[in-house]
Amino acid sequence: MKIPPVPRPVGLFDHVVARLRQQITSGTWPVGSRIPTEPELVQQLGVARNTVREAVRALAHNGLLDVRHGSGTYVIATSELAGVMQRRFAAADQRDVIAVRAALEVTAAATAAQRRTEGDLLQLDETLNRRERAWASGNRDTFVEADAAFHRAVVSASHNEVLVELYADLGQVIRQSLHDHFRAGLRPDDYMDHTRLLEAIRSADADTAAAEAASHTSGCHPYAERPLSND
Repeated sequence: MKIPPVPRPVGLFDHVVARLRQQITSGTWPVGSRIPTEPELVQQLGVARNTVREAVRALAHNGLLDVRHGSGTYVIATSELAGVMQRRFAAADQRDVIAVRAALEVTAAATAAQRRTEGDLLQLDETLNRRERAWASGNRDTFVEADAAFHRAVVSASHNEVLVELYADLGQVIRQSLHDHFRAGLRPDDYMDHTRLLEAIRSADADTAAAEAASHTSGCHPYAERPLSND
């Protein structure tokens, strides 16, 4: 998808930064994706190469982009705060990450059961089906992204703006935790059925939705049972 050309008012640099940031925050360039090359951005935006280069550097400095020489530039966070969160908690104890994730997801599930719309249910159905297909594929990275997408859909269905934004800012920290857990690949014992969670949300049963969400990250969850590695 091409980016509409940027007009040429005073403050052109700020406009370019804002346009690139919008591509990231809107999900057009999702986390983990490589953005268009510098020449491609120059053509799409209709601005000088130096302006594009400085805008990319600014977003990299703010933690949204990672410039990898010889490979390209990749999206690593959806907001400046998300970038800060990722750097701040990169080395956090995974049990602590799981505990925070549980607190957010239990609240989100209960609230989603009370506030979800028909559109939310369609999105939840779609992301759950995607999660099941990803598990069946046996591809760890595909499954982690699909699992994260389902939980983001649950949080989104809560229609709690603060909760949605906070969960998004912690998104990369949570995905990294999942990647670490599945470092040896997908194992049958690791599978967690999320169908009951979705059905509780569909039935507007807040208590059951909260209980199901809690069971996915509780002390009996494989994440917590598995000894933490010192690697």
